[in-house]
Amino acid sequence: MPEIIPIIDPDDPRIAAYRAVKERDLVGREGLFIAEGEVVVRVLARTPRHQMLSLLLAERQVVRLSDLLAGLPDGAPVYQAAQSVMDQIVGFPIHRGILGLGRRSGLTDGAALLSGLQPDALVVGLSGLSNHDNVGGIFRNAAAFGVDAVVLDSDCCDPLYRKAIRVSVGGGLLVPFVQLAPGVDMVELFAAQGFETLSLSPSGQVELADCPRPKRCAVLFGAEGPGLAASVLARTQTVRLTMAGGFDSLNVATTSGIVLHHLTRKG
Repeated sequence: MPEIIPIIDPDDPRIAAYRAVKERDLVGREGLFIAEGEVVVRVLARTPRHQMLSLLLAERQVVRLSDLLAGLPDGAPVYQAAQSVMDQIVGFPIHRGILGLGRRSGLTDGAALLSGLQPDALVVGLSGLSNHDNVGGIFRNAAAFGVDAVVLDSDCCDPLYRKAIRVSVGGGLLVPFVQLAPGVDMVELFAAQGFETLSLSPSGQVELADCPRPKRCAVLFGAEGPGLAASVLARTQTVRLTMAGGFDSLNVATTSGIVLHHLTRKG
């Protein structure tokens, strides 16, 4: 059981990384990120992909989370504060009373990530997704269906943004991912690594139910509204989900769950 360090001053320099959480979310943390809530913090504590640096807990949570604390890596301090002090530290009422500070894994480039995957790998590609709820939902689905990696273009939001991690229920901490530099062509990247790319579009040439999974498969999702660029659709196998009455609007995270279930079902 690590030493529990009481914090009585919200300006204590030892908890500077937790101060004004929402403002820091916007400006970034230079390789660090915040995990919020018990489920997400437990995922962070057990995954080898990212390093748990410290915890900040409301006093009432310390005893309840004793099993989690006992398994923390050596040298990861645990800070506890009264609820009112913790609220002052983070800058809003933090009802869950559980925050963890993590360090991102060393990010690699797209080719390095993809080349290390199995011959029958399934990869998700995201283009232009700026909504944290959608990105978090897709990572949740990716973790649930055993996706091997996620590749995001430079216009996507950060999957380790606090809200995105929370919506992913920790899936964003489990699934390997890389965010590409501006100008990198995702379709060319997939092709160079032996992937056949499926692109989701309401006007897709093939109905999902009739689409077999390529052995080495990348499935590409675009932002709601604009969708994927015409230049992407022209170079990939386009896939549609036919809906009732010609209705073609489905949330992209929901779509990803349907598609990944289809591509990972046995037989």
